[in-house]
Amino acid sequence: MAIAVLIETSTLIRSVQRALVIKFTFMPGKNLPAFFLFLLVAIITNAQPRSKTFTHADTLRGSITAERAWWDVMRYDITIKPDIIAKTTEGENAITYKVLSDKHPGRMQIDLKDTLKIDNIILDGKIKLDFARDGNVYQIQAPAQKKSSMHKLVISFSGKPRIAPRAPWDGGWTFTKDSLGRPWLTVTCQGLGASVWYPCKDHQADEPDKGASLTMIVPDTLVAVANGRLQSKKVNADGTASYTWQVVNPINNYNIIPYIGSYVNFSESYQGEKGKLDVNYWVLDYNLDKAKNYLPNETMNTLKSFEHWFGPYPFYEDGFQLIDVPHTGMEHQSAVAYGNRYRPGYRGRDGSGTGWGMKWDFIVVHETAHEWFGNNITTKDLADMWVHEGFANYSETLFIDYMFGKTAADEYNAGVRRGIRNDRPVIARYDVNDQGSGDMYPKGGNMLHALRHSLDNDELFRSILRGLNKEFYHQTVSSKQVENYISKKAGDDYSKVFDQYLRTTQIPKLEFYIEGQKAFYRWTNCVAGFNLPLVLRNDNNRIRIVPSEAWKNTELKTGQAELFNTAAIIKMYYVDASLVEKNKTAIQSKN
Repeated sequence: MAIAVLIETSTLIRSVQRALVIKFTFMPGKNLPAFFLFLLVAIITNAQPRSKTFTHADTLRGSITAERAWWDVMRYDITIKPDIIAKTTEGENAITYKVLSDKHPGRMQIDLKDTLKIDNIILDGKIKLDFARDGNVYQIQAPAQKKSSMHKLVISFSGKPRIAPRAPWDGGWTFTKDSLGRPWLTVTCQGLGASVWYPCKDHQADEPDKGASLTMIVPDTLVAVANGRLQSKKVNADGTASYTWQVVNPINNYNIIPYIGSYVNFSESYQGEKGKLDVNYWVLDYNLDKAKNYLPNETMNTLKSFEHWFGPYPFYEDGFQLIDVPHTGMEHQSAVAYGNRYRPGYRGRDGSGTGWGMKWDFIVVHETAHEWFGNNITTKDLADMWVHEGFANYSETLFIDYMFGKTAADEYNAGVRRGIRNDRPVIARYDVNDQGSGDMYPKGGNMLHALRHSLDNDELFRSILRGLNKEFYHQTVSSKQVENYISKKAGDDYSKVFDQYLRTTQIPKLEFYIEGQKAFYRWTNCVAGFNLPLVLRNDNNRIRIVPSEAWKNTELKTGQAELFNTAAIIKMYYVDASLVEKNKTAIQSKN
C-alpha cells in the first residue's frame, strides 16, 4: 500500500501546548493547577496507544471459522455493473470451490459488507440455497458434499457500496470525475477487505488457486480495465459495453480491482529472466504524451532492479500494467494503480529527507515491489502484513543501491527512520483481522537493512531474497515461516532479532567502551537473548562482534578502535549506541 501520512504524538502535544498558552491568558490564576492537571491527563491519554476490544464480527472476519475451513476457493468469476449516477452496484460472483472435508457444519460463510445484500444463491446451476445474514457475513445452508468434489456457487448481489472516504487508506468504491468532467471509477480495499464490493471468502489465507475473471458492464463511452489480460469486449444494445479480464495465477481477494474511465493504452516489452514480459500502460487520454515520456523509463529501471534482487517477476503469464487512478496508488496484482502525477518522489516529496527519494518515482517502485512481496508471497493473516510492507519499504533502498550505489542506499534507509513512531508492535493480534503499527513500513525496512549489514555478504543476502520468492512462490505464509527461512539460509538464529523489532517497541541499545587494546560491549533495552551480530567497517578496517546482554570483549587490531563510532553504528543499524564509562563490576563478574 502507498505509505500513509502519519500524525505523530509530538504534533498533538504541540497543539495542546498552544492551547495552554491561549487558555492561560483568560483563566484566573486560582484555576491554573486544576486546568493544568486536566491538560496533562489529556496529553497522556492521547499519547498512549489504545487497546482495541475485538468483537464477534472481528473473529468472523479474521479467523478460519468452521464455516470457512471445509472448502477451498479455486476460482472467482465476477461480474459488476455500477450505476454511476446512483452510485449503486449489482452483479454476481461465480465461486468455484473444492470440498476439503465431507464433515462440515452444514453452513458456508460468505462475506459481504452490510451496505450490500445477497439477492440469490444457486449451487451447481440448479439448487437454490437458503441464507441468513450476520452483520457483514452470510451463513449459507450447504448440502452434504463429497471430499475432493468440485462445485460452483453463483451469488447475485446488489446495493449501495461503501464509498471510500480517503482512498486508498480508507477504502471502498471511488466514484469521481477526471479533469474533463467524465466518470472515473475504481476500488481500493486492502485491509478493509474485498467483501466491501463483492461477496467472497474474505480471508488472505485462501486465494483462488486457478485465478479469476472480472467482467465490467459500463457505459460504452468508457473503457474498463482490470487485472491480467483482456479476454473480450462486447458492445451491448443498451448503450453499455462489457469488458472481461482474466488472471490465470492465484490472486489476493483485495487485488481484484475494476478501473473505469476514459483510458487509452500503449505498451512495450521487457526482456526479463523468464523471457518477454508484456508491459501495458492505461492512462487517461489527456495524460498520454507525458505518460509515454515518463513511465517507461521508471518501469524498466524498476523491473530490472527487482529481478536482480528478488528473482523473476512472478506473473509473466498475466503481464504487468500501470493504470491511472485518482488516488495515490496500490499494488493490485498485474494491474498496479498509479496516481503519482508523473513526477519523482512521493507526490513531489522525499520521505527520507535525504534527496535520494527525489530521483525516482515512489509509487512505481514501492507498489511494483509488492508483486514479489504481497502478491507472490502473501501473508495468511493481516497481522503479519510487515512481510508485505517491510519488504516493499526496503525495496526502495535496494532500488537506490542498484541505481546509485550502496552509500546512497545507506543514507536513504537511515533517513526513512524519521517515520518510525514505536507506538505499538509491528505484528498485531491474530485471527481478528487486526493490523499492526504503520511502523511495518520504515521499521520493517530498517530491520532488513540491519540484517543485511549483519550478514556482510550481499550475495548471500540477495540469494535469501530470491530464495524467499522461489520457496514461497504463489503461496500464503506466516511471518514465522519467513523468519525461519531467513535464519536458516543466513546460518544464524535471528529469531530474537525478529522478536525485538516486530513484537516490541524497544530500540536495542549497544553500550561500549575501549580500554587499551580491547573493546567491551553489550546489548541493553532488548528482549532476552537478543543477539544481532554487528559488522563494523570503514574503507580500511572491519570487525565482527556478537554482543549479548552480558559484557563481552574483543581484542582490537590497529585502527579497529575507530570503528566503534556511535554515528556510524547508528547509520548502519537501527539501534541506539553510546560510549559509556568502564563498568568494573560487570567486567569483574564476566572475567
